[in-house]
Amino acid sequence: MHITRYTDYSLRVLIYLAAQGGDRLSTIQEIADSYEISKNHLMKVVHQLNKKGYIETVRGKKGGMRLHMAPKDINVGVLVRETEQDLSLVECFSGKNTCKITPVCGLRNMFDEALQAFLGVLDQYTLADVVQGKHQPQLLRLLQIA
Repeated sequence: MHITRYTDYSLRVLIYLAAQGGDRLSTIQEIADSYEISKNHLMKVVHQLNKKGYIETVRGKKGGMRLHMAPKDINVGVLVRETEQDLSLVECFSGKNTCKITPVCGLRNMFDEALQAFLGVLDQYTLADVVQGKHQPQLLRLLQIA
């Protein structure tokens, strides 16, 4: 299983905003600089996170974004499901299946069970679990959050 860059960046934006905490607004440029990634890649991610209600954006010269939900209310498994366009581990999961043995193949059920287990583990965690705890000071330092 491979998580797309889109999901990865969605998680990074939310982690940054949760680590930042409070009502302070952050900009796309700040987040891009903090992770040393492309601002252009983040723009689409931020737009979608806003549309999905994870963040709120404020326009204008002093604008930016902040979390729209508490970190404890953002479930990692739900976010992954919402940001991944294709969770097909193998061809027979997709609508473009051409595999001849699909009707009798035992792998399909095994891979489906593995995918459900993977998502089930992610469902046990929230954004708060990611940013709070003993590593929080190091996280703030690495992200250059004062």
